[in-house]
Amino acid sequence: MNLVIVESPAKAKTINKYLGPDYKVLASYGHIRDLPSKDGSVLPDDDFAMQWEVDAKATKRLSEIAEEAKKADRVILATDPDREGEAISWHVLEVLNKKKALKDTPVERVTFNAITKSAVLEAMANPRQLDMELVEAYLARRALDYLVGFNLSPVLWRKLPGARSAGRVQSVALRIVVDREMEIERFKPQEYWSVEADLIADSPPFTTRLVKHEGKRVQRLDIVSEAMAISARDAIAAGNFTIKSVEKKPAKRSPSPPFTTSTLQQEAARKLGFTAQRTMQAAQKLYEGVDDTGGLITYMRTDGVFVTPEGIAQAREAIAQRFGPAYVPSEPRYYKTKAKNAQEAHEAIRPTNMMRSPDTLRLDSDLQRLYELIWKRMIASQMESAKLDRTTVEIETPDGLTGLRATGQVVVFDGFIAAYEEGRDEKQKGAEDDEDEGGRLPALKEGAAAQVQAIRTDQHFTEPPPRFSEATLVKKLEELGIGRPSTYASILTTLRDREYVRMDKNRFYPEDKGRLVTAFLEQFFTKWVEYDFTAALETQLDEVSAGDLDWKALLRSFWADFHAATQAAGELRTTAILDHLNEALGAHIFPDKGDGRDPRLCPVCNEGQLSLKTSRFGAFIGCSRYPECKYTRPVASPEGAEGGAENGDRELGVDPATGKTVQLKIGRFGPYVETEALEEGAKPRRSSLPKGWSPASLDLDRALKLLSLPRLVGEHPEDGKPITAGLGRFGPFVAHDGTYASVSDIEEVFDVGLNRAVALLAEKRAGRAGRGAATAPLKELGNHPEDGAAVQVMAGRYGPYVKWNKINATLPKGTEPDDMTLEVALPLLAAKAGAAPKKKAAAKKPAAKKAATTKAETAKKPAAKKPAAKKAPAKKAAAKKEAE
Repeated sequence: MNLVIVESPAKAKTINKYLGPDYKVLASYGHIRDLPSKDGSVLPDDDFAMQWEVDAKATKRLSEIAEEAKKADRVILATDPDREGEAISWHVLEVLNKKKALKDTPVERVTFNAITKSAVLEAMANPRQLDMELVEAYLARRALDYLVGFNLSPVLWRKLPGARSAGRVQSVALRIVVDREMEIERFKPQEYWSVEADLIADSPPFTTRLVKHEGKRVQRLDIVSEAMAISARDAIAAGNFTIKSVEKKPAKRSPSPPFTTSTLQQEAARKLGFTAQRTMQAAQKLYEGVDDTGGLITYMRTDGVFVTPEGIAQAREAIAQRFGPAYVPSEPRYYKTKAKNAQEAHEAIRPTNMMRSPDTLRLDSDLQRLYELIWKRMIASQMESAKLDRTTVEIETPDGLTGLRATGQVVVFDGFIAAYEEGRDEKQKGAEDDEDEGGRLPALKEGAAAQVQAIRTDQHFTEPPPRFSEATLVKKLEELGIGRPSTYASILTTLRDREYVRMDKNRFYPEDKGRLVTAFLEQFFTKWVEYDFTAALETQLDEVSAGDLDWKALLRSFWADFHAATQAAGELRTTAILDHLNEALGAHIFPDKGDGRDPRLCPVCNEGQLSLKTSRFGAFIGCSRYPECKYTRPVASPEGAEGGAENGDRELGVDPATGKTVQLKIGRFGPYVETEALEEGAKPRRSSLPKGWSPASLDLDRALKLLSLPRLVGEHPEDGKPITAGLGRFGPFVAHDGTYASVSDIEEVFDVGLNRAVALLAEKRAGRAGRGAATAPLKELGNHPEDGAAVQVMAGRYGPYVKWNKINATLPKGTEPDDMTLEVALPLLAAKAGAAPKKKAAAKKPAAKKAATTKAETAKKPAAKKPAAKKAPAKKAAAKKEAE
């Protein structure tokens, strides 16, 4: 018997059908070991020895794999064909050797780029040994990430409260976002004018633009004032124009190559609005396949644009059938990757069967849309070029002092455009290359007289470079050589999860927390957040995977300087760090008001100087005269330079119902409104401003609305208990008898009626009750062999699970309900059933009695010390998580 080990159960199920009865395919369910979340997992003083720990969830599966390996004639490691796949195979092999499950059993490694019968059988016929150079590249990368996370993050926590973590690549990606924001803030708009004229020349009207004025060539930004624009307009109005030349040039546009991981993430973001993570999740499912026919696309983690001859032949055949012979080029197209060392997997992302067009499939929405994108891109990559006619018409006055130009472009043969055209990223407006290609022009003759029909002068201002979208940030990371395409999704997700950035209209905006971390790293860890250094480190890791560099030599070189920097930063006083950050972020947190006033002068006492301060809740701006002056505000002014932060607290008016003053105040956690207490000794009423409300535009009426919360909506018709509407830390809500239901809009909370509130609460309770209600199963798996009772896949509050009688077992992470079979479910249920008695045994009554000691005994034993000791590993666990 041959034992084949793969990552996922879906992959195992499909491959098992291809290989037949002489093979048994088991899944490891992804990575089985990792570095423990504690100090000492990587030991630089012991030549970077690494201490691995088997995942608790993987223990039982590894035992099953080991038992099968003992009986096998051959063990075949068939994990994914990239660095991570090689690492999983190595981890499995290491565990099997420790369990002494192999003895003299031969172990082979196979890789295939697509889960199809032909690809799998060909791989089985051509096994190889484990590629230890790829494994060493993985080990080096994992050690680097651990050393940075576990040494740098604690420095951040101590010196910059509120910071979450710093990662080797994550921090550089954050710097890219912050640098772009600073570039936008420094940008000074430049005024320019466009001058256009509509002309006729024994023809329909056509549009031209000014390219020569007073005998000088005019570029897009050359006309900088209205006076210049008027002068040009008058010159055009007074001129007699003749068509000087009509130049037609044929042009070709070639298709883009098929997708790599990076270009797939970029195009899915542009055309589908997918995040990188969403794209990769859908691509993983397409790769593994959704039915018995196998995988729908080739492996989705790749730097390569190469396509096998079989794939090219299929694409050319599909093009001829769908578009006709004219769209098939005489020779196949071959593409070469631009990456220096494309090692993730070699072939581009393409459908495994090009004849399986999107309209023949019925997939989930995300899978359908992504498959269609991949199919069209691959088809287009092998199609004929588009043929264009580009026409440029020059029109001038007889003296040559004033010149106009008209441009047009006509598609003569659409070629690949008939199937697919690559999306474009937003360009910086006002850039010199911001030219319009123009549309179709009428037939025009050289030497013909042209008459001016209309003249337009329009004012414009140059705009700063656009903020990064997911697509453009992934593109930037790839251009700089930072990270690898397979890691981009996790990098971007980490930045959002750490709240270092936020997304607004699909654009990255750095949060103040992110700016502080970036400023700190640029001041004290300059080398390690430089783009060139990070890119050079990636190149060195590629050299390790190619066998050109020893992985431990790379670690020694990195660790020597980095360890010294972390030691030095750890010894710095917090006040010294704040001084550096005050200087580095001064232009952002204390913007120039443009009136000559000191931007750091406290707006309340008019004596103290504002500066950056820290508390256990994070950074804030405070007055140097504290505690005499207690002015504080968030790091960023709520409305930038005009947000009211510099105005401090202000009086909004008097509440007509109580006669008490209502004030807007700026606290360290943001703006809020407050009114005096109605009774002596009572607390004043307060309410934070909801998201989207501007402190600068807040008036008394809106402040009173906030202070009216929570308000009584009415009595619930079923039990007569009150329903209230209010504003909490998670937004507006309605509440009744312990149940809270979110309200979609803050404005609605002020006037939500009884019927609407009852409906919201009913929906909330229905969602909660759904866990215990009798619901239809997601999938019937069959009858259990022990008692014939049904085994079903059910929808649960925390995800799908399999159910048999009273035993419920959660589906393994990454497993879809449709992928579950009775064979996969039975071991899960057996494991759950076997674990059930242990839970009861854990609750020992004698231990409970022993705990019930007298007060005197309790006082003698410092019970608080044990929990305190247990907290340290938990804190370090967070460090590891943040280091990833």
